[in-house]
Amino acid sequence: MATINMIMQGKGGVGKSFIASLLTQYLQESGKEISCVDTDPVNATFAGYNSFDVTTLDIMKDNDIDPRRFDKLVELMLALPDEADMVIDNGAATFVPLASYLDGNQVFQMLAESEIQINLHTVITGGQALPDTLSGLGSLFKTFNVPIYVWINHYFGPISAKDKGFEEFKVYKDNSHRIAALIRIPQKKKETFGKDLENLLTAKMSFEEAQDSTLPIMTRQRLKMIWKEIQQELSNSGL
Repeated sequence: MATINMIMQGKGGVGKSFIASLLTQYLQESGKEISCVDTDPVNATFAGYNSFDVTTLDIMKDNDIDPRRFDKLVELMLALPDEADMVIDNGAATFVPLASYLDGNQVFQMLAESEIQINLHTVITGGQALPDTLSGLGSLFKTFNVPIYVWINHYFGPISAKDKGFEEFKVYKDNSHRIAALIRIPQKKKETFGKDLENLLTAKMSFEEAQDSTLPIMTRQRLKMIWKEIQQELSNSGL
């Protein structure tokens, strides 16, 4: 059975492309055949990873999003070979149009009939983006009935309700049975691990490429440690 991993969140700049890159690297190392698609018409960050061979979907017409161009995305999904995986990074600007298209055209139902598994991934971040990312998650629960993997990203600030964790938010309590897994991005010192990770993302370099590079030995060591923790989180998620 082919599997689609689609990253959706209505708030920009919260780590969607980072998550797409992590999923791609993890699945590649698992020996999977991977297809990658970037639907972001504004910041095609995922497509910037040369080692992933990402297909960029052109969804613009006369400076506006043309929903009919999502037809091509469906064609790509239906063309996946058995046992292959696809990772789709969707931009904030296309969150509402794509969600509306998928729902209105019953795309997930059609894919299920073709025995293609759909996994949605979204991210919750702390700081000022917390309310918006919680709202984005709530919207996914209301619109779709497929497994949802929730990524917890504390980089921008703590994620807490009543001084407790994400599990205390109402959106979690009301929908915990719908969440396939919580995947926690490791919290590390920003001055060392955080800076190394920032530079890795800016360079659009995979963890494997970092280990094969001329980066300083301790930078490579810290990135190796981060990747090992992320691998464990993904392994625990059951993906």
